[in-house]
Amino acid sequence: MIRACAVLGFVSAALALAPPAGARSPAYELQPSKADPGVRAFDDPSYALIGAGGGGDVPLVVFLPGTGGKPRGGAALLSVIAGQGYRVIGLGYDDTPAVAQVCPADPDPDCSESFRRMRVDGAGHAVVSNPPAEAITARLAAQLAMLARTAPNEHWERYLADGQPRWDRIVVSGLSQGAGMAAYIAKHHAVCRVVLFSSPWDVTGPDHHPAPWLSQPSQTPPDRWWAEYHAKENTAGLIRAAYAALQIPPDHIRVFTQDIPSDFRGNSPNPYHVNTIRDLRYAPDWRIMFGRATGQ
Repeated sequence: MIRACAVLGFVSAALALAPPAGARSPAYELQPSKADPGVRAFDDPSYALIGAGGGGDVPLVVFLPGTGGKPRGGAALLSVIAGQGYRVIGLGYDDTPAVAQVCPADPDPDCSESFRRMRVDGAGHAVVSNPPAEAITARLAAQLAMLARTAPNEHWERYLADGQPRWDRIVVSGLSQGAGMAAYIAKHHAVCRVVLFSSPWDVTGPDHHPAPWLSQPSQTPPDRWWAEYHAKENTAGLIRAAYAALQIPPDHIRVFTQDIPSDFRGNSPNPYHVNTIRDLRYAPDWRIMFGRATGQ
């Protein structure tokens, strides 16, 4: 039970909402540019669903994919989360290039923090840029507002205040670069819970030590942080160092060890990394990391 956060059925397909093909649970795709015409790039549909019991006053889980990822890519994980009683949005965003592709060679120790601020808030000066409308915070607010308009009986406005996300009613999560964005948000806002999959590993300097922002004070207290990584990931050591810098309690960190399944599809050079949100053998761990929505 998540009791440390303030928390607070079915949306009908209309206008900018359309049910994804083959969906086995109540789910909808939301086109970012229909929620806000200011979105011109990275316009892949976001993925929203409500699990059994998720129609009332429950937290919203916002999941951010990794570099080059699409919101539907984590459908198996998102369905498990919804089964815990949450509402869920798999949120697309400007996810290329990756922080890890840009900042390690930059002598500025604050490169990764500036990079993430630009992607999350659309502000500041960084080695990447995106229009404010394409920032994660703006995208989420616009899509919640669209849901509130088109499905008024679902009360999606509970997750908004003055047009901005109500972070205290939101669980932030993500894989890889998306997990780093979730961690950045949790550092700057007191979120309901944060769940990190195999990231961040923001580094600086010739010895690749953790970037300074990872050790900065956090608005989200330590007991709301959860994380995992696979023991055989290429960057497992860097991830461990980042989790220590973030001060995630050791008993809130899950270490995955399953071998890659024989039916694994993909040509990733780091398959253990991407498999952490695909392999249903990890579902018991996922349930522990997210807990059950309050009231379930």
